Amino acid sequence: MIVRFKQFESKLVSSFILFALLLIICSALQAQQKPEQLAQQSSDAWLALVDSGKYAESWQEASQIFKGAVTKEQWQGALQGVRGPLGKLLSRKLKSATYTKTLPGAPDGEYVVIQYETSFENKQSAVETVTPMLDKDGKWRVSGYFIK
Repeated sequence: MIVRFKQFESKLVSSFILFALLLIICSALQAQQKPEQLAQQSSDAWLALVDSGKYAESWQEASQIFKGAVTKEQWQGALQGVRGPLGKLLSRKLKSATYTKTLPGAPDGEYVVIQYETSFENKQSAVETVTPMLDKDGKWRVSGYFIK
């Protein structure tokens, strides 16, 4: 009986050590993700809201700086005026993603300026610039959006 308990105890300790190592490895992998990757994931999710016409939700998911600069109603009106005439999204391809701690006219912080080569139903070639920032809650949130 004692031998079986010792074997069980040994297996339990081994399992616990393996589980702890897996947690450490997963944490290390997340920590290795570059700011550009994390910001792009946030940008892509935010753009999906905009692409589906969920303008109020895109405002809600934006950074505190963004929401302080434009009201939800102003944002909805601006997007309807700009995105509406372009028609449906046809394609979007990452062009560049640049990490920076300073931007003109913005407080110092952590930003990633992301540019996409985009094609819409009524505009063959456009460049979308999305600027996520690391918000106070530790999440990457969009602080700027422009179409050229």
